[in-house]
Amino acid sequence: MKKLYLALVLFFLYAPIAVLIIFSFNANRLGTTWGGFSLQWYAEIFRDRSIVRAIQNTFIIGIIASSASTIIGTLAAVSVNNMKKGTRKIVLSISSLPVATPDIVIGVSLMILYVTFFSLVGFGGRFGFGTLLISHIAFCIPYVILTVLPRFKYMNGNLYEAALDLGAGPFRAFISAVVPQLMPGIVTGFLLAFTMSIDDFMVSFFTTGSGVNNISLVVFSMARRGVNPTINALSTLMFVVVMAFLIIINLRDSKRLKGDK
Repeated sequence: MKKLYLALVLFFLYAPIAVLIIFSFNANRLGTTWGGFSLQWYAEIFRDRSIVRAIQNTFIIGIIASSASTIIGTLAAVSVNNMKKGTRKIVLSISSLPVATPDIVIGVSLMILYVTFFSLVGFGGRFGFGTLLISHIAFCIPYVILTVLPRFKYMNGNLYEAALDLGAGPFRAFISAVVPQLMPGIVTGFLLAFTMSIDDFMVSFFTTGSGVNNISLVVFSMARRGVNPTINALSTLMFVVVMAFLIIINLRDSKRLKGDK
């Protein structure tokens, strides 16, 4: 019975996605009628300049945001690990709040923060690429911290002290002795941050400006105008990219667990 329940749950989760993927190859513009196999809607994606620009923005923001959040999150994880036990618990709880907080709350709060900042410094509402990028960096940092921090349990702290004794400076010792041991968590944190950045809609909706869109915002605007088969193709590409990164993350975690054992 447990296997049956699991199969039903998986069916209800993935059946709509499977239908979306199938109809992304439908030659008929009507989504409910099959008109034969066709790749025209995938070709349509790359003919539409607004969609191509949104794809470029998505990957540029995703790469920059995930790289910046990985650096900041890794340094923050090192600082949290070196704190006293009581302080570490408090800081870790605060760092975990954005992960549990609904995206709409984060998006609205960031929007209010930007509006307040612009009014204080005398600027008009200059929402755009900069605010969108900063927002993605901000909400990706907690995921990196929570991914890198557990690696300290398996780290040999004596290597850092040995590097200092051998004449390396603090920064050189950190890069040569600590970072390699944290690398599995750092890479996983980077991939997770990149996936979250690509997948985000709500934060982007409240913090972007006119003329700056990512894939999720384009899909939303296209869906508001009615049935468009290009949405199926674009959503399928998003699903494939996110699924690929999740598979990579899970494979890295499995190899890491086997190596730790």
